[in-house]
Amino acid sequence: MIMTTLKVGDKAPNFEAFDQEGNIIKLSNYIGKKLVLFFYPKASTPGCTMQACNLRDNYQMFIAKGYDVLGVSADSQKRQQNFINKNNLPFPLLADENKDVINAFGVWGPKKFMGREYDGIHRTTFIIDEKGVIEDIIIKVKTKQHTSQIIE
Repeated sequence: MIMTTLKVGDKAPNFEAFDQEGNIIKLSNYIGKKLVLFFYPKASTPGCTMQACNLRDNYQMFIAKGYDVLGVSADSQKRQQNFINKNNLPFPLLADENKDVINAFGVWGPKKFMGREYDGIHRTTFIIDEKGVIEDIIIKVKTKQHTSQIIE
């Protein structure tokens, strides 16, 4: 079930949101770098932790290849900070509690889990190039091998 209407080659939606420390992060901060923008359902849940730790373990390789990494969920700044502290995450996490960024990228919608339907964040990763254009969209995220999905 693909949620986002964004396509490869589209300009990434401009965004502005607070990270875990209350800093304002904007898409324009990343012009000139490639950005791995990953949306995840909830901080500190098993799948999200596996995914974030996979990106953490390969963070130096991302930096070496000119990528920055930024995570987004609808968690509070405090939850995001706890997630970072608990897992030593080297990248910022946006606390998108009002879902502005989540909706701009079209990753909020109906989900099914154990037979139950509800609305939530679809685990989706956008690779954005140096000019703010979407280079790749990963919708079938493998939490344990996410880095290899990003850097083939």
